[in-house]
Amino acid sequence: MKFSRSRKTLQCVEAGDHGVSIGIYTSVLHALGLLDGLTSLADLSNDETGRALANASLPKRVRNKRG
Repeated sequence: MKFSRSRKTLQCVEAGDHGVSIGIYTSVLHALGLLDGLTSLADLSNDETGRALANASLPKRVRNKRG
């Protein structure tokens, strides 16, 4: 029975099912020898959109408080 469950899980991974946990995807990447690619994918320095959004939320001007 475990084999059919594993086969169903792999079918969900192949279909891009959003219900599959990140742990399953990590296991599949490891089995395929592609786990090192996950590190570069999660690297914040590679996320131009995320950096742009973070920079947009920074204050535009900082004023010193007096007294």
